[in-house]
Formats: sequence, structure tokens, C-alpha cells
Amino acid sequence: MSEYFIPALEPKATQGNLTNLVAERAWFEPERIVVSRPLGDGWQAVSAREFEAEIRATAKGLIASGIGIGDRVAIMARTRYEWTVLDFAIWFAGAVTVPIYETSSPEQVDWILSDSASVAIIVETPQLRETVTPVLNSNVKNCWVMTENVLAQLAYLGRDISDQEIDNRRNALTPDSLATLIYTSGTTGKPKGVSLTHGNFLSECGNVVMGAADLFMKAGGSTLLFLPVAHVFGRMVQIGAIRAGLHLAHCPDPVGRLPIDLASFKPTFVLAVPRIFEKVYNGAEAKADAAGKGAIFRTAAATAVEYSKSLDNGGPSLT
Repeated sequence: MSEYFIPALEPKATQGNLTNLVAERAWFEPERIVVSRPLGDGWQAVSAREFEAEIRATAKGLIASGIGIGDRVAIMARTRYEWTVLDFAIWFAGAVTVPIYETSSPEQVDWILSDSASVAIIVETPQLRETVTPVLNSNVKNCWVMTENVLAQLAYLGRDISDQEIDNRRNALTPDSLATLIYTSGTTGKPKGVSLTHGNFLSECGNVVMGAADLFMKAGGSTLLFLPVAHVFGRMVQIGAIRAGLHLAHCPDPVGRLPIDLASFKPTFVLAVPRIFEKVYNGAEAKADAAGKGAIFRTAAATAVEYSKSLDNGGPSLT
């Protein structure tokens, strides 16, 4: 057996938690644009100050609704702005996030909610609420819907919760505090929950950011997240972007909207599995063929490949 080892670029986290990524950015660079949310056919920029304020307001609503320190709160939705806000709000409230794929069957939802002992669930749409309602056990006290303006609802519910209560809860979290329970897909049996701590994410995302500093730390850098955040890869991109102060946007529909959102948001890089890129390429090629420009498209694609190879080999570029 051979063993390979790469030294860590960032040491193991010994203090702090994931809420510090948001709070410290808002303190030191309050006007820095860290996220954009969909607005009509475009995007609305959100500063670090605004982002933290919305997270705090949402966390206050969770607390007012009875969410306690260490409670598990499930999120069942596609990748979208509200997912990230709710994820961090759950941590600001001192609780634990339990992601559930929006494609999960009622039986899988039932198992995950029971196994994780979740006390609340946030689903994306009224249709998903109808799906999960029959399997909600007595432990689940609340079921909120993202598309029913859940962030505003929670902010209103939490209007009497103090900032001191939020700070007391989040400052009590350590690197060893549980941050999330991520469940396997369950294709070979019941989904199995994997416990990940705040320290796990801080160390992992810190090393990813430093290892790919040319992407994450680039001035003016941005990324469009369309991977499922219920999977650890998508979660790593989400947290890594927040950690680096990278401009982040979300695409909930990679099949239908990805080419549109890529064109309008213009990220400096994206991370995904190969199949996603194949779908984007094949869709663009089919569109070019339908317009009688297939040959031009393929020539341009071949030129782009050679250009990329040249850059990789330190050859000439366009600048």
C-alpha cells in the first residue's frame, strides 16, 4: 500500500466557528459585495453588512419560534440564496443544519427527520410542503416554505429577540460544535448521517481557498453556485466563497437556467461535476446547429481548447 500526503495549507481550527466568517467580514468590510440575489432578469447586490443583518434577523425568528441551541433544523430545497442565509442563520441561532435533497421520497424524508431528531423543516415550495406533511413526526414543530417569503416571516417573528441573545448563542460555538448532519443518497439502503463540525468546515474550506487562491482570492472574483447544497461539495463551495469574500450567486435550475445565469452574472469561475459542463456544451452546440452555425461553434470551441492548453503550458495569452 502506498500513502500520499499533502501538508495542510491552513492549520486545524482551534477557535471560532462558521458564524465568524460572516460577522468578521461585515465588521471589517461592511460595504464589500459578497452575494447577489435574483431580481427579475438580473441580480441585486448584497453587501457584507446587509448579508449579516439578514442572517441575524432570520436567526432571531428561529429563536422566537423555539429553536434551541443544538436543535436540528432541516432544509429541503434546491440551491438558492435563501438556502445560504438559512444555513448561516441556523448557526447564528446555535443550531444544526440537516440538508435534505428536494428530490427525496417521503420515506427518505421521514427517516432523515426521525434519525436526526429535527425539530423544524424549511422546504422550498408549497408542493414540497404537501409532500412532507404526511410524514412529519410530533418532534417537528414548524414547517416553513421558502417561496412564501420565509426570510421576512422569520424576521418579523424575531423582532423582539436581542442581538445579545444572538451573540451569546453563536459565541458559545467552538470548532468541536456540530454544524451539520449530511445524509448519504440512500441508494443502497437507508440514508446515513455524517456529522461535520464547525472545525471540519473551517479547516477544509480554508485549505480549499488557499489551495485554489488564484480562483477564490482573485480581486473581483465571483462564482455561480449550482451544485446541490445538500451535498458536501456544494456546501464547501458555499462556505469557501463566504470565507474568501468571493462574490457568490446561486442558480437553482442548472438544466433550465444555467446558460442564462452564466451569461447575466458572468462568474470568473464555476465548480461542478463534469456532467454539468457536458450538458451546457451540448445545449450550446445544439443551439448553434439549429441556427446553421454549428461549424463556427465547433471551430471556436477547438480554438478555446488550444488557448487553454497554451495557458497551462505558460504559452502566449490574449493579454
